[in-house]
Amino acid sequence: MGDLGNDLREDAMQAIQKVRHRQIDVNGLDVFYREAGRPGRPAVLLLHGFPSSSHTFREVMPTLADVAHVIAPDLPGFGMSASPTVDSYDYTFENLSRTIAHLLDQLDIERFFVYLHDFGAPVGYHLATRAPHRIRGLIVQSGNAHEDGLGEQWDTARAYWADPTDDRRAELPDWLHFAGTRDQYLAGLPEYLRVLHPPESWHLDWERMSRPGNIEAQFALFTDYANHVARFEEIAEYHRAHQPPALVLWGRRDPYFDVAEVLAYHRALDHLDAHIYDGGHFLLETHPAECAELIRAFVLDNA
Repeated sequence: MGDLGNDLREDAMQAIQKVRHRQIDVNGLDVFYREAGRPGRPAVLLLHGFPSSSHTFREVMPTLADVAHVIAPDLPGFGMSASPTVDSYDYTFENLSRTIAHLLDQLDIERFFVYLHDFGAPVGYHLATRAPHRIRGLIVQSGNAHEDGLGEQWDTARAYWADPTDDRRAELPDWLHFAGTRDQYLAGLPEYLRVLHPPESWHLDWERMSRPGNIEAQFALFTDYANHVARFEEIAEYHRAHQPPALVLWGRRDPYFDVAEVLAYHRALDHLDAHIYDGGHFLLETHPAECAELIRAFVLDNA
């Protein structure tokens, strides 16, 4: 019986380390999230970007599970979460952040580290600026919060945001299709990095983006990104006033956010550890082990 009891306890401990997959009702919206680790340990909220989902964190969550309670939700309109139409859900980053805040409340998570990637950055910064006391630290991976990261590739977007006419929209790059989804992963990468990306990632993304009304939802979020850019000074004030510890991870070949953004974070924050890899926009697809160990150490150092 003693050996059996030990085996059962060991099985229970191993189950805590493994990633669990859950659905929860958040104010009438079906939200999917991945969970690993034990409640009561320092919480880590992993926020994905466009066009992905919590699937992007599949390789790093087990490494974090023995030191943290890890939560990786699919934002509404992404992954396995519900995808209401633009008529029934307000696709703004502020509203996404309120959905995530309600999720955290239901899970009894008060303070947390937050991982900011791409579209996850404006969601996370709304959480941070509304309730700075809840943020233990920032983990930034291609999550822009300064003008430095927005190079000339954003010129047509800026022109559209300033003058959202049909003519300006026609000048935007065409990205809301399968090839554009794939390019989020592969654009700008040499062959030796391209072959490290599993193709099921963009196939899964496009399958979920193909749901009725989802293209309109994605364009609504792209349009609302202008409001995130307009909040850069508010975010800068949050950095100045609260100086959250930060870990910055970046792929130097990211075609969407310039690597100069790393230096902008370095100027803004006193307690920052930055690592630049030979990777692209989806760094966790090519460097999951390296990033997972850095995140784990960051959590341990700042818990």
